[in-house]
Amino acid sequence: MSTSPKKKTKALLLFSGGLDSILALKILEEQDIKVIPLYFESVFFSEKEILETARRLKLKLRKVDFSKKQFELVKNPRYGYGKNFNPCIDCRLLMLKKAKKIMKKENCDFIATGEVLGERPMSQNKNSLELVEKKSSLQGLLLRPLSAKLLPPTMAEKNKLVERNKLFDISGRGRFRQLALAKKYKLVNFPSPAGGCLLTDPTFSKRLGKLLEKKSDPALSDLKLLKLGRHFWQGNVLIVVGRNEEENRKIRKIALESDILTELKNITGPLTLIRGKKISDETIKKAQKLTAHYSTRARGKKDLKFV
Repeated sequence: MSTSPKKKTKALLLFSGGLDSILALKILEEQDIKVIPLYFESVFFSEKEILETARRLKLKLRKVDFSKKQFELVKNPRYGYGKNFNPCIDCRLLMLKKAKKIMKKENCDFIATGEVLGERPMSQNKNSLELVEKKSSLQGLLLRPLSAKLLPPTMAEKNKLVERNKLFDISGRGRFRQLALAKKYKLVNFPSPAGGCLLTDPTFSKRLGKLLEKKSDPALSDLKLLKLGRHFWQGNVLIVVGRNEEENRKIRKIALESDILTELKNITGPLTLIRGKKISDETIKKAQKLTAHYSTRARGKKDLKFV
């Protein structure tokens, strides 16, 4: 009498591209578990490193853009902010709720994350981990391989889909054990912790706070501008001065029809964007003065021409 082959265990992994999520992937793959890495795309996240990590590890990433939903949380988080403008608990909940739908659609057995107990004071203490599991309706379905032995067994462990003795009991902010595992798995050139979220960056958070002070309902284009150039406010009008050729190109690409772009004529230098409802001649002159100031080739020259 023939028996049908055993169904391979399948996990959906929230993948940030950082060392912890890479290790979670490796730990599960070592148990012959099929892992689907899921990445949440956002205007607040830096994609460059995660895409490079995925390319290097030959991963086929699933991407979900949740910029608009995330920004609503940024403006009014239920569980508050971290050190800067990062609503980590609310953001994690949003990710997990969306991941749960994908888990069901893909017929995965559980969701995994690279979270480490105690690594981040706001979002990875025991109460927060329990809170997001409960509020996302994922009780027993959320596995954290790096700290699993310090947490209650999940359904996957109870049902022998995952061997608990091959999971870990890592806690705290030290990275010694993760680095040892990285050496074991021959991992190199991995991004720094939390390096991908701009909301944890003090400079970006300060810019975002100023934008929200000036505009009650910024567009995604406004948020993208926060990542570029030098910023100056003239009343409620924003002036953004590009810092290099790459930034000039990006500023030009995301400029709106209502924006004013100005740059020096026949002199290499920054591209400057002016954005606002009422742009006065005085503001344009200030933008041009800033453009000339940040162009090394224009300094000391008179009768400068702008386009």
